[in-house]
Amino acid sequence: MQIADARVDGVVAVAPEGRIDTTTAPVLEQHLMALLAGVDRRIVVDFSGVEYISSAGLRVMLLLARRVQDAGGRLALCAMGEAVRQVFQLAGFLPLFTVRDSREAAVRQIAGP
Repeated sequence: MQIADARVDGVVAVAPEGRIDTTTAPVLEQHLMALLAGVDRRIVVDFSGVEYISSAGLRVMLLLARRVQDAGGRLALCAMGEAVRQVFQLAGFLPLFTVRDSREAAVRQIAGP
C-alpha cells in the first residue's frame, strides 16, 4: 500500500492506494496516528485509490474518528468507489462519518472554523 498526503487550507488529505485489509490496515493506522500526534487535526481520507476495505480497515477508520474527536479536530471521508461505499453501508458506518463525493468538497467541509 502506498499513502500520499497533501495539505490544502489547513487540512491534510490522506490518499491510500490499493487494498485496506488485515495486512495493510496497520500501516494506514500508524500513518494516520502519526499525523494526529503532530499538528494535524483536520483530516480528509480520500478513498479514490482504494479498491477494497475489510473490517480491519473499518476499525482503523473508527479509531481515527475517535482520536480526531478527542483531539478537537475534524474528519471527512471522500471519493469512495462503489465497493468501498457498500462495505461502509453494510456495516452501518456511513452515518458515523462526514462523507463527500470529492476531495475538494471534503476539504471545504472541514476547512472552516
